[in-house]
Amino acid sequence: MRIVAAVIVVMMLAGAHSAAEHWPQWRGPALNGVSGEKNLPTKWSTTENISWKLKTPDWSGSTPIVWGDHVFLNVGEGNELSLWDVDRTKGTVRWKRPLGIGNRREMKQNMSSPSPVTDGSLVWVMTGTGVLKAFDFAGKEIWMRSIQQDYGRFGLQWGYASSPLLFEDALYVQVLHGMHTDDPSYLLRIDKMTGKTVWRTTRLTRAQFESPDAYTTPALLRYAGTTEVVVTGGDVVTGHDPATGRELWRADGLNPRNDGSYRIVASPVVQGDMIFAPSKERPLLALKAGGRGDVTKSHVLWSFNNGPDVPTPVTDGTYLYSINDRGIMFCLDAKTGKTVYGPQRLRSATYSGSAVLADGKIYITDEDGVTSVVQSGPTFVKLAENDLGDYTLSSPAISEGQIFVRTASFLYAIGQRRRL
Repeated sequence: MRIVAAVIVVMMLAGAHSAAEHWPQWRGPALNGVSGEKNLPTKWSTTENISWKLKTPDWSGSTPIVWGDHVFLNVGEGNELSLWDVDRTKGTVRWKRPLGIGNRREMKQNMSSPSPVTDGSLVWVMTGTGVLKAFDFAGKEIWMRSIQQDYGRFGLQWGYASSPLLFEDALYVQVLHGMHTDDPSYLLRIDKMTGKTVWRTTRLTRAQFESPDAYTTPALLRYAGTTEVVVTGGDVVTGHDPATGRELWRADGLNPRNDGSYRIVASPVVQGDMIFAPSKERPLLALKAGGRGDVTKSHVLWSFNNGPDVPTPVTDGTYLYSINDRGIMFCLDAKTGKTVYGPQRLRSATYSGSAVLADGKIYITDEDGVTSVVQSGPTFVKLAENDLGDYTLSSPAISEGQIFVRTASFLYAIGQRRRL
């Protein structure tokens, strides 16, 4: 009986540990805004359920990146940009490393908008000025390069804001632009250990004026033993071979009226063999994986004309949750696009951060610093509104039982930590 009891305890502990996760990239451990964490906080304020808060110098759209005792922040302060490593156990800055100068504001964003990425040994960070650096966890610089020096000036209307995608031994970096340049858009594969370009592929588009510009981050599609890099922008969604960069498929239709101001901000979302590609509210396209060539007619399953502009949607594979910039929320059947509920109004505010899904709850933070917590599933139930009272552009990050929210003035660690 003692042996059986011991086995049960070990299994329970293993289950508890397996539920805790790092948050290594902008959209988390599954690269789609979904976390497997349980027993997360539902309610908090500036004084309630806060483990610690750290003063920060300015707002940023960059999400905190969390691995164990390390929280990494891309920070803009005056003209300077830097990477911060925050000691998670103390809520203090362990080290700061310079990323260069040239920080400036472009409407809401500044040059610290791209989120860092980490594999637990190194951390990589890119700035809106095109500087890309790798550091170890002790803060030693491993390599650096300037994407603009190598491939020409970024030509986006509102500044560069895409985050790198980290997969296996490479970073995938997109530069989709056209408003202020005649240079073509492109996608890079960069060796994560050396910083050298493995391949660079041109991404063609017929989009005009501002419409080639995209502030999205690539997504990773894995199905039936196949892996593809998914990119949205320039009026189309494309899938690329990660080994060569070759374009495998393309779907048109993200700008059905050929509007010259149809830049795309919300990133593609992948769940299983489904791809969800937002545009500038209309349409949001859902595609089935597996196509080659022009898949516009063969693999687009449904479209939705009340999608988001800035916030990236989130899905659990059964339901797709979409929140637009005005806080109007829809729940759709992920397979069919049928409206399950909506429009439902969250609190009246502007929404720029993207929703995350965990513990049967959807967390959505608006620009006033209020995080609405909505029950996941087919019925709209608002569980809480949590007010931090400060301008917020960043999306929440979840790790080891805690939620990290970055406002203009502070980084908050919400809830109590449950270690891996």
